[in-house]
Amino acid sequence: MSRSHSPSWPINVLSPSARRLAMATLLLSCPLAAQAQDDAAQTDTVVVTATALKVAMPLAETPRSVSSVNREDLDERNVQSLDETFRYRSGVLSGHFGADNNTDWLKVRGFDQATYLNGLRLYSPGYYQWTPEPYGLESVDVFKGPASILYGEAPSGGIVNAVSKRPTAEKRGEIEIQAGNRNHRQFGIDTSGPVTESGDVRYRMVGLYKERDGDLNDTDNERVYFAPSLEWDISDDTQLTVLASYQKDDGVPENPFKLAYSTLEDTPYGKVDPETNYGASDYDKDEHTQFGIGYELQHQLDDTWKFEQNFRYSHLDLDLRSTYLMSYRNDDRTAYRGHLQRDGEIDSFTIDNRMVGKWYTERTENTLLFGVDYQDLSLDGKEYDNYTYDTVDIFNPNTTATPVPDSQLIGRQIDKQQLGVYVQDQLRIDDRWVLLGSVRHDSADVKNTNQDTDVTVDETQSETSFSGGLMYLGDNGVSPYLSYTESFRPQAQTDAQGAVFEEIEGKQWEAGVKYAPSSWDGYVSAAVFDIEESNSFVTQPTGDQQQGGETTSTGFELEGVGYLTDSLQLTAAYTYTDTRNANDQRKELIPRHQASAWLDYDFTKGAVKGLKVGGGVRYVGKSVASPGSSIDSDVPSYTLYDAMASYDFNTHWTAQINANNLTDEEYVASCDYYCYYGESRSVIGSLKYRW
Repeated sequence: MSRSHSPSWPINVLSPSARRLAMATLLLSCPLAAQAQDDAAQTDTVVVTATALKVAMPLAETPRSVSSVNREDLDERNVQSLDETFRYRSGVLSGHFGADNNTDWLKVRGFDQATYLNGLRLYSPGYYQWTPEPYGLESVDVFKGPASILYGEAPSGGIVNAVSKRPTAEKRGEIEIQAGNRNHRQFGIDTSGPVTESGDVRYRMVGLYKERDGDLNDTDNERVYFAPSLEWDISDDTQLTVLASYQKDDGVPENPFKLAYSTLEDTPYGKVDPETNYGASDYDKDEHTQFGIGYELQHQLDDTWKFEQNFRYSHLDLDLRSTYLMSYRNDDRTAYRGHLQRDGEIDSFTIDNRMVGKWYTERTENTLLFGVDYQDLSLDGKEYDNYTYDTVDIFNPNTTATPVPDSQLIGRQIDKQQLGVYVQDQLRIDDRWVLLGSVRHDSADVKNTNQDTDVTVDETQSETSFSGGLMYLGDNGVSPYLSYTESFRPQAQTDAQGAVFEEIEGKQWEAGVKYAPSSWDGYVSAAVFDIEESNSFVTQPTGDQQQGGETTSTGFELEGVGYLTDSLQLTAAYTYTDTRNANDQRKELIPRHQASAWLDYDFTKGAVKGLKVGGGVRYVGKSVASPGSSIDSDVPSYTLYDAMASYDFNTHWTAQINANNLTDEEYVASCDYYCYYGESRSVIGSLKYRW
């Protein structure tokens, strides 16, 4: 069951003490970090990504908020799912629904986000969730705020773009085995290098087997993953990269839905254990297979122009049975359970064609991008939903269920085609000013057919989106900026009365400053933002959704990553988010305050040379339940601790151990109409051999 059933500057809405703390941290961290590196030689370490502008640019020179996590960070924290990636970055909330073994849950600046793989959309309508395997990724970026200008359909929160591992010019590889609590077992292999003697053809093969029990009793998941890729230098001017992946998951789904009664609130029978499973483990199942193949083509036409084309075909097959606790009680000891089934498949392809031109004058550097992209999605499946499937004892639940005959499943077909045309120009003047302007037009045709009622919704929705930005590049590495972005989400759903939902639109103003001096291996960024979303969805107690007017989100973010000494690295973030509905009530799930810090130290001398230790703390402030949910209590704040240690025996062998929620804190992570316990302690040990 989906959890979605579930203009003043924001710095002014912080308390005086919070404002002083935030500003002091920003002002002090910059000179202190720079002072620590005063005598260090200039480094070439610059965070570069194409997620923000679709052309590779240093993030420090981009007038938009983007956070990036590289492969080293993914390995160091042993990231097991995509929603663990940004725990130590600003603006992103994860873990608010507790553990989940078949879906990644992220909120960015108070809103949902869309997931992309290598710059192309991963479609996840309803329960047909495409879940990227972190072991197959080279890096992950998050673009914060509306992002339709380059990516078409997008939620107001932004996009997460996962970048796959690529072939390497040198021959290398690794084998890794892992074991941990909750019966975690994993075997991974990653090998790459040249195919031909000249090195003009290169390959990479990534494979993984993983299994683990869920956080809830009698839940589990088993995964097989394989991702081959090939890179070919066709000529000095032309390169082709072919990327493929296959992933199969099989298990019993986790449904952490619980009531405020027995979690936040006391009862005559006490509170329920976080591991309590209200599903039907003997009947529920999640069989999920996803496959994708595509390519990236680059051709340099001349000294000015380059043509780029990305394409991917994706197929997802799902057979899901899931039983869950409903959000209302039958009496003081029993509650209703709901049950859903999805049995179907998705076929989709998307293609993005781009022309990139770059030319120079004595005082300027101009980068012009224009492109055409096309997306096609087809879903064909059967579904079943029963919100009063049966009743269950809240404090002593059974794990059985009555099978649902196939004849009760309803056919559903969804077809969507979207065509987008976009232009972006980035002008750099005197190596001081960066001006950015963009415009995009999208047209989306969406058809949604319910074969039981023989009702078809056929909608064509179009939108023109604008974006702009201005940035000043200071000699001292301090670069202030101002930006504006928009988003657009076409809809092909109907409400309970059969009315078609309207498209959802988002707009964001953002002002910020980035600090990245050439003498320091690191950066500090700060931003304030103001987002307005029209036609927002509001979840009803029955689980249905209605459009409920405007949602606003204002906030302040502070983030820094850098070396304080040659061996000591600090990653720190603070987020303030105030998200409100059309009635000026705080939105559910979203805490006002989040903060995190991670320190790691690499021993390079002495008897413990090769040892690396790290530790982190994550604070999530109070949040509220859905307005109208009858849950009056705030969800308390919580603080979690993480730790890791690794040891390089030599250039080939490395042992590592990671612990998340080190103290095994028991806490309610959030509430909407339901409440969700946070994920329990995770301890995983690994042994890796590299060549």
